[in-house]
Amino acid sequence: MATHPLIERSQEREVRQAKGFREAAQALTGEILSGEFDQETANAPKRTDAGKKHLVSPNSRLAAERKASRDPEHAAIALVHRQQNSERGMLLPDDIGTFDPIHAGLVLKSGPADKAQGASDPNFGIDKVDIAGIGPEDRLCLGVMKFVAPGANRVGTGDTPLRALLEGLAHTAVTLANRSAVIEELAERSGREFADAKPYLMLIGSQRYWELCRKREAQKGAAWIRELERLALEIEEATGITVLYLALRVNSDPGWNYDNGSPEFDGDVRLLPAWEHGAGRIKPKAKPRSRRSATAAVDEIIEADLDRPIRGYAINDYYSAGDRIEHPTLGLGVVQGIAGTGKIRVHFDEKKSVLVHDRQGVGAQGAGA
Repeated sequence: MATHPLIERSQEREVRQAKGFREAAQALTGEILSGEFDQETANAPKRTDAGKKHLVSPNSRLAAERKASRDPEHAAIALVHRQQNSERGMLLPDDIGTFDPIHAGLVLKSGPADKAQGASDPNFGIDKVDIAGIGPEDRLCLGVMKFVAPGANRVGTGDTPLRALLEGLAHTAVTLANRSAVIEELAERSGREFADAKPYLMLIGSQRYWELCRKREAQKGAAWIRELERLALEIEEATGITVLYLALRVNSDPGWNYDNGSPEFDGDVRLLPAWEHGAGRIKPKAKPRSRRSATAAVDEIIEADLDRPIRGYAINDYYSAGDRIEHPTLGLGVVQGIAGTGKIRVHFDEKKSVLVHDRQGVGAQGAGA
């Protein structure tokens, strides 16, 4: 029986392949991953037994200038700096609460892995939690960061969302095996109290990361999104761990500067859904339609998603199809979909309007476009 089954699975060829990870995800279930999660927890290294802390400051020299291979690490450091400078948590999608980053680079291994022991070594494949903090209901939040700069044209070799999920689960298991020590250090650093509850596991990719993951093939992209959404639900049911897929929106390329000797964001940043609601639904290939039927399709009404709360309309908020919004003059409407960059189509009773959304640095209220 493998000592670190999730780590070993994350290194499988099919999991790392852009064209193979959907099939690999399709073969997994929450029950399978829950069993492997328990093995990871049982075989986790114990850093405190080696007399070491989990919260280790980033290497100041390596954090003082940009190197593309360190972008995920620097994005995590910039998130922590943002929290320290503003004391404002990052709003999470769907109004579930906020994420307050506390530390970038939570060290888990107790020492270098012994190559002679291979996969049987407790430190085999174990690295760091990219970012840790406190989230909704004061639950521990652990984040995997996948950052591709806005101007990039490709994702790193083997950097698939499924691999990130498996590695994140493995590191969450190790963190829970060392929960008392980790929580004590995070609480001391932040002055916050953590709830005795299972953590959030956040897969945070830059917007460009998710765009490139979806760009390869549209229908297959939808299929892997569907499988990852299914696994998130099954993982929560089997383990109590809530998985969130998030997109980090930055305002420049790469999104931060080093003016103070360490990465700090250029302006405010936001955490958005990694993809829009319904992105995982596979749409059958459209048959040729008459002009009349094509017109009828345009008039199809998207019904409100009653599982989402009614939100007040603000032009700097992000909306997706099915959202219910309360406009100060138009009343209650249902978002029908995207109408171009920074615009949405909204149905208000018998009136249809195009409104702006997702605008940064603009006042709270805005009129239709």
